[in-house]
Amino acid sequence: MQDLLRESLSHWSLLLCWLLLMVPALIWVVRDLTTKNAHLAPMMKWVWGLTTLYSGVVGLLVYRFAGRRQIAANGDARKGLRSVAHCYSGCGLGEFVGVSLAVGLLAMGNISTAIITFIFAYLFGFLLTVGPMLQGGSDDKPQVIRDAFKSETASIVVMEVVAISVDLWLAGGAGMHQPLFWNSLIISLSLGLLAAWPVNVWLVKHGVKGGMADPRETDPQAQHHAHC
Repeated sequence: MQDLLRESLSHWSLLLCWLLLMVPALIWVVRDLTTKNAHLAPMMKWVWGLTTLYSGVVGLLVYRFAGRRQIAANGDARKGLRSVAHCYSGCGLGEFVGVSLAVGLLAMGNISTAIITFIFAYLFGFLLTVGPMLQGGSDDKPQVIRDAFKSETASIVVMEVVAISVDLWLAGGAGMHQPLFWNSLIISLSLGLLAAWPVNVWLVKHGVKGGMADPRETDPQAQHHAHC
């Protein structure tokens, strides 16, 4: 099974096909964010852009289901998706930096690569959460850090254990010059996103996370009509 998957992913044509799908998906999301959903907070615009950049059509579907003001309702499933996408935007960048450093620059083995990648992914994901909160002028910075640690750790751990395990299982030993490295990284990132979604739904249901803002309630026009 593993050999069959590795063989299937060892072609540049597969990466090209993914790019041909990802680029239009990213263009659609960016256009939608600048026209029909320009009211969203700048942070969330970055979240949706990065999520689509990492996961292509999957990211587009996540955005359409949970991130636009045009959503029909705002249940826990949508709240969980917004939370996991927020986490994913930072962790995905950290994972890319970590695995590129470990494999491309330092030529580390699988275990060392897993450790380095996890550290970078956790730091990037954590900082994306705690950074804006600290910049907001909170007087109790230690409490902000504790709250971020409590709300994000489970999500990040599940996401990265799945993503890193899948990536190393598929592409262990592959170099950055090989299509297997990039194809496996793309697949593992999206699987990590999907694996952490139920965790975020649970955290939202139990009040550990808020699920990010309802995109319908951040619409200035909708708020204007609500007060009329």
